[in-house]
Amino acid sequence: MKTILMSVVTAIAMMTFAAGAATEPFAYIDMQKAIQATNAGKKAKTSLETEFNKKKKELEKRESDLKKMTEDLSKKAGVMSDEARAKRQQEVQEEMLKYRELVGKSQLDIQKRERDLTLPIVQKIRTIVDAMAKKEGFAMVFEKSEQSVLWAKPELDLTDKVIKEFNK
Repeated sequence: MKTILMSVVTAIAMMTFAAGAATEPFAYIDMQKAIQATNAGKKAKTSLETEFNKKKKELEKRESDLKKMTEDLSKKAGVMSDEARAKRQQEVQEEMLKYRELVGKSQLDIQKRERDLTLPIVQKIRTIVDAMAKKEGFAMVFEKSEQSVLWAKPELDLTDKVIKEFNK
């Protein structure tokens, strides 16, 4: 009897909440689209691509040099003394470690640079969304992502409005 009564009370509470929530609309924004579509976001993307391509060329050169060292060692290994071959293998391994460290450092540098460039954009977008939500009376504004919002009415999407406001 108690479980039936609790179920009825829970159902009534849920219906009351749903009815109250229906009076205050919800909206969502696609943050990635907003960041990439703003003028500042486009500029940041161009800057990141330039830096990335520069680092990529540098890494490709180092990789090519490392490949040449490895091929050279393979070709000459038969005519080298054991001591000389071991020394050369050690040099190749050290260069390989340096290359791997450089790859890891480059990835971290690009990620940090991306955060540095996008943080001011995200902060401004949040300010715009805050003002827009208050002005239009939204109860909540969600961030659209495949993990959180599977479907929503397109008219609830604030992304384009936010982009326009950002670029003013």
